[in-house]
Amino acid sequence: MANGTSETWSWVDDVVPFVAMFTLTCLDMSVLTLVKEAMNDGLGSIAYVVYHNSLGTLVLLPIFMFRMLRNDGVRPPLTFRILLRFFILGLLGICLFQVVLYVGVNYSSPTLASAITNLIPGNTFLFAVIFRMEKLDTRSSISVAKLSGTIIAISGAMVFTFYQGPQLFATIPSPDSPGDQTLLSQPSNWVLGGVLIFVAATFRSLWNVLQSATAREYQDQNTIVFFYILFGTIQCIALSPFLEPNLSAWAMRPGVGVTAVILGAIYSTAFHSNVQTWCLKKKGPVFVAMFSPLSIVMGVILGVTFLGDSLHLGSAIGAIMIALGFYFVMWGKAKEKNKLVPVIEEDSVVADEPGSSDQNTPLLSSRNGSKC
Repeated sequence: MANGTSETWSWVDDVVPFVAMFTLTCLDMSVLTLVKEAMNDGLGSIAYVVYHNSLGTLVLLPIFMFRMLRNDGVRPPLTFRILLRFFILGLLGICLFQVVLYVGVNYSSPTLASAITNLIPGNTFLFAVIFRMEKLDTRSSISVAKLSGTIIAISGAMVFTFYQGPQLFATIPSPDSPGDQTLLSQPSNWVLGGVLIFVAATFRSLWNVLQSATAREYQDQNTIVFFYILFGTIQCIALSPFLEPNLSAWAMRPGVGVTAVILGAIYSTAFHSNVQTWCLKKKGPVFVAMFSPLSIVMGVILGVTFLGDSLHLGSAIGAIMIALGFYFVMWGKAKEKNKLVPVIEEDSVVADEPGSSDQNTPLLSSRNGSKC
């Protein structure tokens, strides 16, 4: 009987996290595709960021207040220095990352975003080396794998963005169908969108490094998340009249616009973070990170099916290079973890943006291994 119970729990530990992460990745890209469709329908990218995070803050507020009322005395004090850190995290992770990301998606496609944001683990590694939070030893196969993977992934992103090549596959909705026209992607500046998404990924990598240092100093993850989202939302609201003066872009049309905002906010603040945290506790950060390139495949499928996008040879080559580079970096990370190389701790708990598994991809672990 004991063996049967043990085998059952082993099955749960092995299969359920896999199904959960696969489902989560598919839902990430589904939500991002829905947001793209809402922007095609007239919702401004800046407006979406403001609405999305405002609603997300309201969702998190009662949870945060409940935890504050149940304070057991172990929560560190909120000093001005810590609040300033939260403010900067909000600036990098919400105001800069999300705004630039969604403007880039609006110019290009969710597929390009899913590909380029897979650069974040490699970029985070480079910034950790620059800020001397991690050592680069060219004699170590681990460091060489990380550096090589980063270079390959960045090269793949450049191919994805700048080389189109012949068309491999496309689904063109029939013009005779009255509902099909709303699914067609609007004309986009692909290169500009790719550059903006790359800039957004750079902001997120900087956010990862700063958040890692903040999490080591202030070890209440829920408080960090609430305040950085709150500050980031306030910053976006303050800047929104300058970033998006067109009032028509703020109109949420019934249907896809409202659905994108509500689903995006609730999904990212409640469902995504809880499921990913559970998977991290069960299988660790490397397991969770391994699903990130799957978002590229889902982005292509959803883009071709629902947005009328085309798949070109350059996109396919670039995606393969990005995925290969990503796995080189993660292979180095896995080897590093096995050897217990002392490096810093990376955020691996909360996903605040659907469609970007990368943004919570744990690249750096604590001195004692994964924090989960």
